[in-house]
Amino acid sequence: MLSSRSPVSPVPPVSPVSPVPPVSPVSPVPPVSPVSPVSPVSPSQQPAKAKHPSFGSMAKVFNETETSSESTATREGQDNATVQQYMRNKNLVQDFLRNELNPRLLRYHWNRLNLLKKCYFYLKIEPRHLCVRDPNNMMICADILQIANPCQLQKIKKMGKNQTEIQLSLLTGLLEQLDRGRKELSHYVETCDMATFLSQWDLTIKKVLKLSVLFSKLIALEEPRKLHVKHSLVSQVILGGAVHPHISLSLYTKKPPIFDRRESFASQNWAQLKWINENQESHLERWQLEIKLMTDDSQTEPGYSRIQEVISNPCVIHHLQPGRSYEFRVKRSDTHTLVYSQWHDRIVLETKTVPVEDTNSSTNGSTNGSTNGSTNGSTNSSTNSSTNGSFGFTRRLTRTSSSL
Repeated sequence: MLSSRSPVSPVPPVSPVSPVPPVSPVSPVPPVSPVSPVSPVSPSQQPAKAKHPSFGSMAKVFNETETSSESTATREGQDNATVQQYMRNKNLVQDFLRNELNPRLLRYHWNRLNLLKKCYFYLKIEPRHLCVRDPNNMMICADILQIANPCQLQKIKKMGKNQTEIQLSLLTGLLEQLDRGRKELSHYVETCDMATFLSQWDLTIKKVLKLSVLFSKLIALEEPRKLHVKHSLVSQVILGGAVHPHISLSLYTKKPPIFDRRESFASQNWAQLKWINENQESHLERWQLEIKLMTDDSQTEPGYSRIQEVISNPCVIHHLQPGRSYEFRVKRSDTHTLVYSQWHDRIVLETKTVPVEDTNSSTNGSTNGSTNGSTNGSTNSSTNSSTNGSFGFTRRLTRTSSSL
């Protein structure tokens, strides 16, 4: 069976061939330069062949990394230990300044020193009584101040006064050193860097120990001490040949009397004074009052003062001038054992002036009294004389009429 075929398409016309362009003439080849012989390459200059890292080199690098990490950790640990040591030492010094040398504590000791400078220092003799023989060869118990050698007693009192002045001077110097040392140490701790603070720690701890020793000396000196002196307070004549007894000498203090400003006042010609006595002694304690009239520079009258010994507290001072200012000082009475006293409290009071009304009333009273007296006297005399005269005239008239 014949297969049906599709009709054949016509063949397209062939395009004409373009003409070949003419070939350009070939340029002549330049002559080749002769090749220089190649020098042999040394093995050292030959390029190294790439090698893969071996297991040993990797282990070496790993060990170096671990060593570097360990050194860094060690350095950080040392830095932390240094900081901790610095903070520990710094806190130690600050605790000492806060507890042992704080400003409030030093101020308390300054106030105590100022009070000691105002106190009265007395000589304490123990035992106070001794058994001696009287001229009749009888044993009696006598007060040691009555049988003591006056020259020896004055010598001991003078030494006690010198010791008191030295004690007060030493206390002042110690407190000044403690104040200055505290300021220097506090400033050093606050401003010093860590490296310098740790490098000079030995010097710092020496300063702390020195201040601690000074503070201990201050506490010990604040109390009166014994008098270490060789003496023969009681003569052998009074002892009658007996062995001189052991006599202990020491100092003790009494606080000064201070005026009570509220309870002390002045009137026209008198003043009431009251002072505070913290020792609570017996009411028989003797006091000395110094009364001084205060005058201005412009006044020509001389001032005056007097000393009066009193027992009572409060006391009243009389015979003062009105409208004047008076200065009063109070102190303890001097005794045989008084060693040192340099301060006495003072108060100034002004008396009241006499009111003008009282002056006028007194003047008017005297004037009226004299006027009334003279007037009444003259009136009474004239009245009596006239009355007596009329009565006499009446009697004369009566007699005349009766005679008639």
